[in-house]
Amino acid sequence: MRNVFIVDTTLRDGEQTAGVVFANEEKVQIAKMLSELGVYQIEAGIPTMGGDEKEAIKKICKLDLGVSIMGWNRAVISDIDESIDCGVDAVAISISTSDIHIKHKLRKDRDWVLKSMVNATKYAKKRGLYVSVNAEDASRSDMDFLLKFAKEAKETGADRLRYCDTVGMEDPFSIHDRIKTIIKEVGIDVETHTHDDFGMATANTLAGIRAGARYAGVTVNGLGERAGNAALEEVVMALKYIYKLDLGIKTEMLREICEYVAAASSRPLPLSKAIVGHNVFTHESGIHTDGVLKDSNTYESFSPEEVGLQRQILIGKHSGKHAIIAKFREYGIDLTSEEGEELLEKVRALSVQLKRSLFDKELMYLYNEMKEEKKK
Repeated sequence: MRNVFIVDTTLRDGEQTAGVVFANEEKVQIAKMLSELGVYQIEAGIPTMGGDEKEAIKKICKLDLGVSIMGWNRAVISDIDESIDCGVDAVAISISTSDIHIKHKLRKDRDWVLKSMVNATKYAKKRGLYVSVNAEDASRSDMDFLLKFAKEAKETGADRLRYCDTVGMEDPFSIHDRIKTIIKEVGIDVETHTHDDFGMATANTLAGIRAGARYAGVTVNGLGERAGNAALEEVVMALKYIYKLDLGIKTEMLREICEYVAAASSRPLPLSKAIVGHNVFTHESGIHTDGVLKDSNTYESFSPEEVGLQRQILIGKHSGKHAIIAKFREYGIDLTSEEGEELLEKVRALSVQLKRSLFDKELMYLYNEMKEEKKK
């Protein structure tokens, strides 16, 4: 696997999530954090929308963050002019390639699609811009036409093809084969841009990378239309630990940026969110807790500190004696094995009664209760 470049579209596709709006200063702050995190390119928004959207993109461009800033465009010359006015160094030129989109959305034909893409790409390249040609709904496009589209894009000067699984209809096997074919037949750089309608966005992104795609389009927290996009944090950590490909991303910032985007989008992080959810490093089950206390690698793929989290041991119905002894050691109390067993019975009973794990004060209450009973 060659080096992979992260293209973050939280500020464009992420904000297109139904009901999500970022304030201008939030967009600027997210861009700063993404730059510090170490992404290659930020798709900052849609300049042709004008107003606050264009103002925010201009502010981001003026910051000189040291990363590529991309504006999203239709295959329309006036859109590209708006992007140029913002000061971006790269443009995404997006147009549908599937027959269902061409017929029912665009109400045009394939020749019109090719001509529009070529004209817009030529215009952008003459003005010195990096160009990503986006094949919208690529996953449902006729393969022969998609290859023709990619070839004409390359011949016109496009720097890469964005392969869009627009409605999440691909699986890892098919997207791997289709992207591999495009790279082999056309020789153009490819970006994966996947959606999570069937819960396979991250898997599909990884499959595309295995096929030779060098760019991964992602969003923080997997934010995006409908079920969302491939999540930045998932793709980065999967590449690092499953494929042994370290992109140089400051992963210790992941929880921080995920929390910020969650707050800005009013989409709270689920406790069990992959990579950055609190439950990823929270243990209660006796067998698991015992293993983690002996060696964290037994039940953790990487350390919590690597993504800005901390390990937590919860005490409740599923806890074991060793976890209770370890927990009380945090309070400065060394339990004997017998005391641990006795407390375990009390812990399990109260946990079932309350239908949850126990708080520190409740554990101390049970401990004091046990000590009082022994005095009688």
